[in-house]
Amino acid sequence: RGSDMQFSLDITLEDAFKGKDAKLKIPTVSTCPDCKGSGSADGGKAEKCPDCGGAGRVRAQQGFFTIERTCPTCNGQGSIIKSPCQKCSGAGRVRGDKTVQISIPAGISEGQRIRLSGEGEAGIRGGAAGDLFVLINIRSHKFFRREGANLHCRVPVPMTTAALGGNLDVPTIEGQKSSVKIPSGTQTGQQLRLKGKGMNIMRSDNRGDMFVEIFVETPVNLDKKQTDLMKQLDDSLEKAGRKNTPQSEGFFTKVKDLWTDLKE
Repeated sequence: RGSDMQFSLDITLEDAFKGKDAKLKIPTVSTCPDCKGSGSADGGKAEKCPDCGGAGRVRAQQGFFTIERTCPTCNGQGSIIKSPCQKCSGAGRVRGDKTVQISIPAGISEGQRIRLSGEGEAGIRGGAAGDLFVLINIRSHKFFRREGANLHCRVPVPMTTAALGGNLDVPTIEGQKSSVKIPSGTQTGQQLRLKGKGMNIMRSDNRGDMFVEIFVETPVNLDKKQTDLMKQLDDSLEKAGRKNTPQSEGFFTKVKDLWTDLKE
């Protein structure tokens, strides 16, 4: 039997989501096209090796010890060919490249292997071929991070939208857009869940979920009018105290208590 082989194949996250048919060119050992794997130039069958009797190994006596080694006549094959094929030198196989077709299932994960039976190295003199294992590597995505069947992304939200609430369009893995409702008072780090917008699950009609992590974007490069409006808002929030900024109020209360404890 021929040896098994393993090669890696890089795919995108989108490929892993929807599945795809791919071609992989690999260096391998294939059946000799001239002798069709027999190893014989005239199509004759291999004969049993006269030195090892077909065992592929011979014994030799050295003093008190008996040493067993590979038969030098047949190189361990147990058989010999009187008229070996010139192309493969009687091995029945030759080195070269071949292209294999691979069907990647939707929902496949990083590190999973696809087995292609009989696509490994050809066996010697017509022996069965080994198997080919394709190891899947999924490239990093510029927007999504995958955890199992779920997808995570981080989306900037304007400060005003986070404060007042609104709707935001976010891209999905299938190349479309989905509207996310931003509740008023949304804070950085909050996660919003889009059910059924994650990865396909192998051998299932179900999908994972998509989690949108919010980070509130502070406005920059303000003009004079915008700066004045921000100052007015700041004054108003300061007067309102913890009603509008409960986390800040709680934080500074803890800091004040800490300073008091340190002084004591």
